[in-house]
Amino acid sequence: MPTSSTQSPVMRTAHLAPTVFRAGKATLAGATFAGTTLLAACSDAPKPAAESTTPAIPVSVATVSDAAQPAVVSATGTYLSRDEIPLAFKIGGVVARVLVDEGQSVHRGQLLAALDVREIDALVSKAQAATDKAQRDQARVQRLVTDSVATAVQLQDATTALDAARADLQAARVNREYALITAPEEGVVLRRMLTPGSNVAAGTPAFMLGGSRRGRVLRVGLPDRDALRVQLGDSADVAFDAVPGTHFRGSVVLVGQSADPRTGTYAVEVVLRGADALPSGLVGRVTLQVRERRRARGLTVPVEALLEADKDSATVYTVPASGDLIAQPQRVSVAQLTGERVAVQGLAPDTRVVTRGAAYLMPGARVRIVP
Repeated sequence: MPTSSTQSPVMRTAHLAPTVFRAGKATLAGATFAGTTLLAACSDAPKPAAESTTPAIPVSVATVSDAAQPAVVSATGTYLSRDEIPLAFKIGGVVARVLVDEGQSVHRGQLLAALDVREIDALVSKAQAATDKAQRDQARVQRLVTDSVATAVQLQDATTALDAARADLQAARVNREYALITAPEEGVVLRRMLTPGSNVAAGTPAFMLGGSRRGRVLRVGLPDRDALRVQLGDSADVAFDAVPGTHFRGSVVLVGQSADPRTGTYAVEVVLRGADALPSGLVGRVTLQVRERRRARGLTVPVEALLEADKDSATVYTVPASGDLIAQPQRVSVAQLTGERVAVQGLAPDTRVVTRGAAYLMPGARVRIVP
């Protein structure tokens, strides 16, 4: 059968199929390579800028300053008598008379109050009668001893009984004396705590007398860190709301050496000049000009700015005065502690150091300054 040079469509298709398949594989491989290359290119492309800004840490700062600047201590106190004397009856009884009221001025020896002394007088009379009897007994035994009728031991017993009776009489008379309350010195009755007819026990407070012998003072209570800075003679400026526009000058005359167990504060007393006409009990605001015990050397920073203190060195965080507020640690030498500030070496004048919030910083931290 003669062979035709022209193949049928079916045979052409069958002949070309492996070529097309191979071409398809090449095309698929090419597509896969192109996809992989594109993914790799995408992975190396710059990513969108992420939010990498760390929130600024709020801190407070202070400026390194000269240690010679004056320091003050401010407080509020009460203007009152330096000596407040509680007065009471030594014995109990019924109050017969109260002769003064609060705010009244009294003089030394003035009668302020008295108990009903009828029972007390009876005890004095009883003690007097016992003393008289003991004295008669002792005299009789003395005569009997002279006549050799009584012994020396009996005379000694009679003498001892007489001595005891006399002591009882003396005690009764003292109690009679302390059934009255008299003013121990000139002053003002600050408080009155009894009324006529009331029954009081021995030692129950009856009056609080503000003595005038040592004058009046403004008494304030200071915390330990302030009390340690105050010295005798420190000058004071005092203002009272009751006397607006007027300032009184004075000086410190007492600094307490032990804390009040109720408040934990130390008593400081200030004597004022030209304030004699003011009544007791006024509340005043005082500003004390503190003299440091020893002058600090060099520049000072607040104590709270120090971190990682080790003997005579510590770390502080500094903040630039302008530009980016980036906190950086700096090691300094500690020279001397002076109240709430400490003298340091290693910082330039006017350097800003972090105080509140310093414990939360790391080197290079961004900060935000708050009051």
